[in-house]
Amino acid sequence: MVKFTVEDRDGSKQELEAPTDMGLSLMETLKAFEYNIMATCGGMALCATCHVKFQKGQDQLSEKTDAEWDMLDTLPDADDTSRLACQIRLDDHLEGAEFKICGDLE
Repeated sequence: MVKFTVEDRDGSKQELEAPTDMGLSLMETLKAFEYNIMATCGGMALCATCHVKFQKGQDQLSEKTDAEWDMLDTLPDADDTSRLACQIRLDDHLEGAEFKICGDLE
């Protein structure tokens, strides 16, 4: 199990605990916890509707892929803390992380 804190678009924060043994992405996990994430492309790094910004723990994550970099470059509000939740595997590297959901709802 891994624990991390999610800040929703309305500013509300919640600590979540999720299993790491199912091979899920952070996007899939957030959807399972009923966060409103479009995930239009189904996790292929093609739509950026699962955009998140890390306040804590980003340095523990795997490097961004070229596809993730390309998609983040299209977002006007992306910065150094931006990631696509579909490209992050739920594992021990997320322990103690804090991030805000930013992706579009349209």
